[in-house]
Order: sequence, then structure tokens, then C-alpha cells
Amino acid sequence: MIVILDTGCANLRSLFNAVKRLGKEPVVTKDLATIKSARRVFLPGVGTAGAAMSQIQARDLTATLQELTQPVMGICLGMQLLTRFSSESDVNCLGLIDAQVRELAAPRLPHMGWNQLTHIKANPIFDGIDENDWFYFVHSFIAPLGPYTLAQSQHGEAFSAVIAQDNVIGAQFHPERSGKSGALMLKNFLEKEPC
Repeated sequence: MIVILDTGCANLRSLFNAVKRLGKEPVVTKDLATIKSARRVFLPGVGTAGAAMSQIQARDLTATLQELTQPVMGICLGMQLLTRFSSESDVNCLGLIDAQVRELAAPRLPHMGWNQLTHIKANPIFDGIDENDWFYFVHSFIAPLGPYTLAQSQHGEAFSAVIAQDNVIGAQFHPERSGKSGALMLKNFLEKEPC
């Protein structure tokens, strides 16, 4: 089973449809038992870190997410929620990746539009993907570069475009809105074992 977490603060339809186009049948849920039994879990996010964490806490999802051992993928704000802390709203996040989110130092915010990945590290999530591929970003906050960074991008400064630690991985961009390259990344997450 593939779960898309219903956090109450995300537009889930585009991700749901992208997974369906890959021939999978995702379930959108906030049910704890269903989440725990899933083979893969998506944590999408739209809005602010403070509002998203409030929704996660109100739905008693924090401990469940922290205890998952199956692969979990955070998307956009969902990626940022995987970290320890976000300066957007000054909020503690899930603490699954040892990073802190801060505002992007760039002349224009948000960073909105197509951009490429650089410094891509070997990982099954990137099978068939290289630095010529384009992905769609919409964000003003970032996880700075660190040991958890699997790929980076540039807008005003270099920042983490993909991060990972243990069973969790996050993409700052929207793979579900990134054409063939994004679809391939989602397929890799759903079908390949992480390393």
C-alpha cells in the first residue's frame, strides 16, 4: 500500500494523480494504522511550517511518523518538516533528518520555476536522472547544504534540493509537477530499495 499523508494543509490531487499515472493505487489518509502498514509513505506540504506542524500534531501523527521504518518521502514543505527545526514560524519539526531550515538568501523570493540538480550523489532515487533534467520549485525556505544533502540546486545560493537520512528522503521541488524527470523520481521511490 502507498500512503499519501493527509495533513490537512496540502493540495494532494496532483501527487495522487502522478502516482496513479505510474500504475499504483495510493491511499490518502490520516489513519494511524493504515500509515503504519504502508509500504511507502508520502509527506506532502503546502503552506507554512508552523501551520503544517500544528495539523500534524492535531491529528496525533507526530509519533507515528517518527517511528516509521519504511521509506518516507517528503515533498516541498513536507521535506522541510522532516528536519529538526524551521525558522519559518520558529517551529520544531519531526527531527528525522539532522538539519535546520532557514530562509533562502536570494534577491527574489519565492524561488519559483524550473531548475536543475547539481552535485548528485549515487542513490537509487536518481536512477535515470542527471544534471540535464529540470524540476519545478516553489519555495522561500531551504535546508542548507550538509552531510544529508544528496543533490543541490542554486537560486541566489546553493541549497539542498534532495536530502536523506536513514529511511527518509525529501525533495525541495515538486516531482509530481516536474514532467518525465519527476515521474521517474517518484517511480524510483516507489519501486527501488533506498540505500
